Amino acid sequence: MQQFQSLQRSGSTLVAQAAASAVSGQRRRCEGMAMGAITLDLRPGQGIGPFTLGMPIREAFAQIEHQPNIYDVVHVKYFDEDPLKLDIVISFPDHGFHLRFDPWSQRLRLIEVHELTKLQMRYATSLIGGPALATFVAVYALFGPTFPGIYDKERGTYTLFYPGLSFLFPIPSQFTDCCHDGEVSADLPLEFPDGTTPVACRVSIYDNSSDVKVGVGSLMNKALVPPLPAGSMYMEEVHAKLGEELWFTIGGQHIPFGASPQDVWTELGRPCGIHQKQVDQMVIHSASDPRPRTTLCGDYFYNYFSRGIDILFDGQTHRVKKFVLHTNYPGHSDFNSYTKCNFVIYNVETDGPVVAGAASKCCITPRTIWEQVKEILGDGGQAAIQTQGSMNNPFGSTFVYGYQNVAFEVMKNGYIATVTLFQS
Repeated sequence: MQQFQSLQRSGSTLVAQAAASAVSGQRRRCEGMAMGAITLDLRPGQGIGPFTLGMPIREAFAQIEHQPNIYDVVHVKYFDEDPLKLDIVISFPDHGFHLRFDPWSQRLRLIEVHELTKLQMRYATSLIGGPALATFVAVYALFGPTFPGIYDKERGTYTLFYPGLSFLFPIPSQFTDCCHDGEVSADLPLEFPDGTTPVACRVSIYDNSSDVKVGVGSLMNKALVPPLPAGSMYMEEVHAKLGEELWFTIGGQHIPFGASPQDVWTELGRPCGIHQKQVDQMVIHSASDPRPRTTLCGDYFYNYFSRGIDILFDGQTHRVKKFVLHTNYPGHSDFNSYTKCNFVIYNVETDGPVVAGAASKCCITPRTIWEQVKEILGDGGQAAIQTQGSMNNPFGSTFVYGYQNVAFEVMKNGYIATVTLFQS
């Protein structure tokens, strides 16, 4: 059975965010204490409550932090060995639903309500779920006529579909004659022969732009992330030519090494944050710099959290000296601090620019694992170990490998956490 990492917040700490956005210090209810069902607006094909299909995971966490009294118990689950293989899941055990994020784009692709007694949904002016049981009769009366659903004989369930919305109903074995595997009889199973009606055990909310039917099992994998709106900068390819510049493929901005703060503001706009680099911790490894390790550093960062990029300026010349690109993989201390940077790094020997969307095997992207980096750039030698201690970082240490003009911070699973670009 595949092993998942499960991160959770109970009380006042959301471990999944670690060194990410701060969590309110107010006292919160401990996991396991009773809470009545909350009510969220249901938007078929779009979302539920504050959660909208297609939203980046960082925005979902912002919504969670905005309402700490409601979302005070949060679990985050991901596949530690290969974070791109399975969904990143944000689960709300007290409210009976969870959010599934595509592991590559880190955008919300599917919402599943798996305990309808814990969550009440408002559609138009009517309520369903919670005390108002989501019976087949109630669902049909609220959402209206639809095409026959699908009966899964192996699971003993019947799925009823509406655009961007599906309801799963368990069918007792004594009433399976009402349905046929893969199809239904002429009548929908509104009522069983004994006068009872099925009660939904799961609701799926998904994008319906591709006209797919989403349910449980293999049908769950059919839920796709909605297309990005035209001109969206999210997941924009950021090309980096080692030792030279960054190039943003959608906006067309170019930022070379040596650019001034005014140049960066003109190209990227106001940074999300600015902070001074207090100590240059790597100066001790530089034979040409005799300054003691405790010397204050005048360098400063422009933080573009929404682009997954930090830009370091020299404190004396006020020119760009480093770029730091973040992958935002779960299992790293910076998870949820940055939006994922969809970088494409290629060597200075590459002739001409790389066309957007056409990265070759010689390019390094967030998909590239460490063994592949070594195949492209050669053996990086012994790694420097970077750790903050288990109290500050529950995810463990990372490893930093240096090459000419670039350094990679690599997690224990072999995936790249950050890339630092500089000029040797």
